[in-house]
Amino acid sequence: MTSSSDRSYQTDRNLALELVRVTEAAAIAASRWTGRGQKNEADGAAVEAMRLAFDTVAIDGTVVIGEGEMDEAPMLYIGEKVGAGGPAMDIAVDPLEGTVLTAKNAPNALTVVALAEKGNFLHAPDIYMDKIAVGSGLPEDVVDIDAAVGENLRNLARARQVDISDLTLCTLDRERHETLIAHTREAGARVMLISDGDVAGIIAACMEGSGVDIFVGSGGAPEGVLAAAALRCIGGHMQARLLFEDEDQVRRAREMAQGDPRRRLSLTDLASGDVLFSATGVTTGALLRGVTRSGDHAVTHSIVMRSKSGTVRFIEGRHNFATKTWSAV
Repeated sequence: MTSSSDRSYQTDRNLALELVRVTEAAAIAASRWTGRGQKNEADGAAVEAMRLAFDTVAIDGTVVIGEGEMDEAPMLYIGEKVGAGGPAMDIAVDPLEGTVLTAKNAPNALTVVALAEKGNFLHAPDIYMDKIAVGSGLPEDVVDIDAAVGENLRNLARARQVDISDLTLCTLDRERHETLIAHTREAGARVMLISDGDVAGIIAACMEGSGVDIFVGSGGAPEGVLAAAALRCIGGHMQARLLFEDEDQVRRAREMAQGDPRRRLSLTDLASGDVLFSATGVTTGALLRGVTRSGDHAVTHSIVMRSKSGTVRFIEGRHNFATKTWSAV
């Protein structure tokens, strides 16, 4: 006789595999544009493939982090309903995290999806967000988004019992981060600059052996929620704060999310409850290998994680275009 816990485990396992199929479909579609210098075409292909793949997923899903407002995006827009029916879930997506990376065939382009029960993701407009993240096994207050970077590096080095010179800070290579970069180097730490893809950068800061110890800087708010979903599964600490350019953005954020829109956000403010996270590599990077295509088939490499169990699975899929079949190992 099958117990309810066994059925729940099987349902979660099946949903995790369905989620991987969604990110795989988007990655394969985007990979046709790798290195061709056409980021919009790559993004459009990923969005269309991901939206189509969601039609087979057994959920009653609502996109809360997506491609923008309904009048800005033809599909996977905020508020769109997706799925084949099932439990009510909030969905956060980035069909192609790293459009420029894909266009240039540069490392770390990913397709990303996260699921949580309704109401457990921060509902935020597509604006900028300030972020700081470190790995697990550290005091919760080891870093503070309102502290100077030098102070955070000293506290992190002390907590890890290493010299500041042993630490590497990851941030986006942007003009707005010039002061942050200068102060990091003045404090004695190394800097890893990435051109795009701060979801991968934040995850790297929380994964052992990545060579990254801390992520600091501003990037998209949707990417912040997706990164928080991943950290809920693998462990780590993260703080964030929405950044506004005008009062209209403040008003929109207040309508979408409860509380003071300018408040400091904790990891669980960004993503709470039981979270599922899946990503598939488009181009090879520190986290995942990219899609490789050969004749009538493609090989994908994905990661799928669940916060409740703390399980992290790496999945290699072989996709046969002629028969539309695939296998995973």
